[in-house]
Amino acid sequence: MKTINNDSYALLVDFYELTMANGYFLSNKKEEIVYFDLFFRTVPDKGGYAIFAGLSQIIEYIENLRFTEEDINYLRTKNRFDEAFLSYIKEFCFTGDIYSVPEGTVVFPNEPLIIVRAKAIEAQLIETFLLLTVNHQSLIATKASRIMRSAGERIVFEFGTRRAHGPSSAILGARAAYIAGVNGTSCTLTDKLYGVPASGTMAHSWVQIFDSEYEAFHTYATLYPDNPTFLVDTYNVLQSGVPNVIKVVKEVLWPKGLTKCNIRIDSGDLTYLSKEARKMLDEEGLFDCKIVVSNSLDEKLILDLLNQGASIDAFGVGEKLITSKSDPVFGGVYKLVAVEKDGEIVPKIKISENVAKITTPHFKCVYRLYDKITQKAIGDVICVHDETIDEEKEYLLFHPEHPWKKKTVTNFWARKLHEPIFLNGNKVYAEPELDSIRAYCQNELSSFWDEVKRFDNPHVYIVDLSKKLWDIKMSFLKKD
Repeated sequence: MKTINNDSYALLVDFYELTMANGYFLSNKKEEIVYFDLFFRTVPDKGGYAIFAGLSQIIEYIENLRFTEEDINYLRTKNRFDEAFLSYIKEFCFTGDIYSVPEGTVVFPNEPLIIVRAKAIEAQLIETFLLLTVNHQSLIATKASRIMRSAGERIVFEFGTRRAHGPSSAILGARAAYIAGVNGTSCTLTDKLYGVPASGTMAHSWVQIFDSEYEAFHTYATLYPDNPTFLVDTYNVLQSGVPNVIKVVKEVLWPKGLTKCNIRIDSGDLTYLSKEARKMLDEEGLFDCKIVVSNSLDEKLILDLLNQGASIDAFGVGEKLITSKSDPVFGGVYKLVAVEKDGEIVPKIKISENVAKITTPHFKCVYRLYDKITQKAIGDVICVHDETIDEEKEYLLFHPEHPWKKKTVTNFWARKLHEPIFLNGNKVYAEPELDSIRAYCQNELSSFWDEVKRFDNPHVYIVDLSKKLWDIKMSFLKKD
């Protein structure tokens, strides 16, 4: 049986990347330095912002990227690659530079999330892994952030492992959701690998395998008396499930001095059932029994439940989170934006009749401007890499497509978003712990106005080009 591990990822590329790399080698461009931007064009679910995730896996990939003898032998069978090229990639390792915004950063369309400066072959061969990693984890982190906003202060668990699109999606999807604020996961391996708290209750099969629901609950409470969770909808939530929980709690937990427990409702009218269950529990003195609900939840259904007055303490969100079912494509792209000629950076542009597909040329950086009084983000400015923004002077923001739309900013401070990750192939970035990334993400979100974060018709956050960069782009577009 064949298995996939990090040693096999060198061929996790689109085949054209290999044929182009072979072509670069044969046309004496293998040493040419190029610049690529990884960015996305639209926010999923028509939202106002996205959450960047996946950098840790990219770092691990770059550090371990090698072609094995088995990889070389496979490529030889395709009869498309020069032997000298195969010898070249046999010694392959990444020697370029990578700059990135930190994981957990709130990001917006068309601004570079990752910038790669490297030899043409190196930059081309890492394209697919960078895209698939950022596209997946940023998608799930963005969806999770929306779900957390809808739940307010309530607990949310990621319950989608068995509905994920394969093992990697389950494991890393849970990681991305945790970055965006989800409290835990059902995926045990994500807990082992990344420390995301794993939790679980019982399945309907546990209840069914016993002769009675009461016996199932009694056994479970005896085995796991510390805050057990009972699944109450196997037969009838209000006529059977909740009454049996009340009975078991009084018989098993209370004599031990334990009062904490939970019930989970996985079907039916969650608003009605949660309200009625809360009444029944409180009437019997089970004030410390929390109500957890699941069943194909997403941010909009959660909002509806809460607006209807549902008595819910926690949510288990599965398939619609782990697959981002409502909008399952993040849409990140990887585009060439410059090359070096005799030590000079020469900007490159892709021009299209589809305006959204016109790229912004040059080696760039991004600044985020904050109001000094409110500490809220005002807007982002994409600049040429060597530009700085003087905080002591007013700054003119203007719309990059409609430049007559202008705003003068004063009393602000500027933060450069990108950090160097690899320089000359060496990692120079100190990776934060996952809990630090999660805390950073929450701090990021707090720096944006709620209008940017609302679900429907969010305020369009300003992402502008500097005057210098805008002039460079226009010079390409105005050429005959």
